[in-house]
Order: sequence, then C-alpha cells, then structure tokens
Amino acid sequence: MKSREQKQTDLNALTSELSNSKSAMIVSFNKLTVAKDQEFRSQLRDAGAKYQVVKNTIARLAVKGTPYEDASEHFKGVTGIAWTENDAVVLSKTVSKFIKDNADFFSFKAGVVDGKVVDLKQVEAIASLPSKEELISKLLYVLNAQAQRIVTVINAVPRDLAVVIKQIGEKKEA
Repeated sequence: MKSREQKQTDLNALTSELSNSKSAMIVSFNKLTVAKDQEFRSQLRDAGAKYQVVKNTIARLAVKGTPYEDASEHFKGVTGIAWTENDAVVLSKTVSKFIKDNADFFSFKAGVVDGKVVDLKQVEAIASLPSKEELISKLLYVLNAQAQRIVTVINAVPRDLAVVIKQIGEKKEA
C-alpha cells in the first residue's frame, strides 16, 4: 500500500503532466489482457501520447483547477487517461481506432480537446480531420503549384517568341 507521500508524489506528477497537455481521453476497460494493454500503450507512445491508469480520487484532485475539471464526473469505475502535449488529432485517431477495434476490452468515457469535453462521436469527427503535418504539406503543395504556374507563364513568352522567329525563318527559306 502506498504511503501518503507516495500518493502526493503521484498526484503532483499527474497534475504537472495534465497541466502541460493540450488534450486528453478518458477510457475504461474490463477483461483486459496484458497483450491488449501493451498494444494500446505502444500505439499511444507511437502517437506521442502518454497513458496512465489512475485512481479516481487522485484523478479528480489532479484535474482540479485545470481545463479538464469539467470531465471529473467521468472518473468512475476503472479509469485510464491518455494525454498529449502535441496534436489532438493524432491522439483522437489513435484512441478512436483502437477502441473501435477492441470494443470488447475498452470503452470510451470522455475526451477533453482545447478545454472542451467531447464525446465519442466528436472524437471520431476530430479523428477524421487531417493531421497538422498533412495540412502543412497540402498548403505547401498549393503554394508551390501557383509558383510553378507563374514560372511556366513567364517562360512561355520567350519560348513562343523563339517559335515564331523560327517559323518566319522557315517561311522565308521556302
């Protein structure tokens, strides 16, 4: 059994982690196998997220005074929290896909994105959005395409002039 000091240390660590995060997902599980738990944790790590199974009392205390306080009503039963300091879309994609694929073991309780509590449908809607990297690459493609068109138009004038001069020269020879 943990001492008061250990519990306080756990509380401080969780509070610190959540205060630095941008979004979090609260999940529950039952009949969970070690393999499925490791698979979930691995996918979250690959997405740049952190995951911790927490006691509900510690979780309620940790979210007090943070944007996650509105989600404290969902800290009932078995609770796991996944959070990220990075892109909320990546976390949403990872959690929603894994819960959909493993509905026998995991269930979604709530999520918090930019300080707002969201349900599973909203998380799935967020998950369908492209990630930040995809949006940046699409924007760069659009900007680059316009630049390529300008270069093509600018190069067309001297090329067309050369073609006309060549055709005039060929007419004079004939």
